[in-house]
Amino acid sequence: MLKDKQKAVLSLNYDIKYMKVLHIGKYYPPFFGGIEKVNFDIVENLNHKDIQTDVLCFNHNKGATQIEENGYKIIRASLLAKKFSTPISFSIYKHLKSIHKNYDIIHLHVPNPIAGLALTFIPFKGKLVLHWHLDIVKQKALKIVYKPLQSRLLRQAHSVIVTSLNYAQHSKDLKAYIDKCAIIPIGIDSSYLKENLTFRTELEAKYKGKKLVFTLGRLTYYKGHKYLIEAAKHMPDDCIVAIGGIGQLEDEVTKQIEQLGLQEKVILLGKVPTEELAEYYRRADLFCLPSSERSEAFGIVLLEAMACQCALITTELGSGTSWINQHNETGLVVPAKDPKALGEAVRYLMEDDERRNRMANKAYDRFQNEFQLEQMVDRTITLYNDLYNKNS
Repeated sequence: MLKDKQKAVLSLNYDIKYMKVLHIGKYYPPFFGGIEKVNFDIVENLNHKDIQTDVLCFNHNKGATQIEENGYKIIRASLLAKKFSTPISFSIYKHLKSIHKNYDIIHLHVPNPIAGLALTFIPFKGKLVLHWHLDIVKQKALKIVYKPLQSRLLRQAHSVIVTSLNYAQHSKDLKAYIDKCAIIPIGIDSSYLKENLTFRTELEAKYKGKKLVFTLGRLTYYKGHKYLIEAAKHMPDDCIVAIGGIGQLEDEVTKQIEQLGLQEKVILLGKVPTEELAEYYRRADLFCLPSSERSEAFGIVLLEAMACQCALITTELGSGTSWINQHNETGLVVPAKDPKALGEAVRYLMEDDERRNRMANKAYDRFQNEFQLEQMVDRTITLYNDLYNKNS
């Protein structure tokens, strides 16, 4: 039975403040990726609540370092190489062996094969929490080698945090361990989505008389941009598709736009500055995340769009995207890799302002009720509290 921590009563027993927690991730800020941001947000806020939480990770630069920042330790193990998007290091075992006795809980952000391997050789007596950000999808050869270790970690874990109910239910890797899973959605502090009245005026002038479909994400294989570009052919004539982000497929999507003759209908924005981001969401009539693979495990951009009161269109991947976006409530969910379905969904919502605005309002309410940073942190503390008091 799934433990739904998003609905848990947060009866926080603050004896937990005497507990010590170690978070292990691949990297840590100033290296920023999606997982690193979640890791950082939890660690910072646990320490703000007087729960001593330190960090062990790999160094994104050369050498090993240890610093104390904002009242907690950050230990970065030296890196030998990086293969299959996986940092390789022997020294992380040495660090873990020397410090593991200092902690009551180890919170491992996965996938992280080398850190997971190190843990299997450490006689850790406390509670192990796995934070399951995503299945290994693309690196199939690595998955074959890693699977026995992954199964051992899952058996060893006292709890597995999964960021959405949908992802937990569709993960073949978690099927045998579903009773250990706790649903704790990612939450954000949306205060960085600031108004920019000058830029708002520029956007209004640029897209005057147009309906705007906005999407944001790296130009990479699983984001499904090519399907959204093709879908533009099926959208109303007054629709503009604005794609924010950079990546290795930039030349490919540029060529596709030219070949389809959509230069006036599909615009590549490049990297969107943070100070302009909120105004794109607010000007957009719809936010579309056309992802094509389960590598899109959650979709934090959806939370940003919801915080800015934007209706959504997402694809069904068996991941968090179609759990965040409630079909016919906060937006529409369509089949993945289906340009016609995407285009028709855009047309359906663009032709009915009342329906679209109703969904936008529900998206905003869902964000406020479920996806706040404070909620993610308190749900994590509730889980720690349960583990700490169990058999203690």
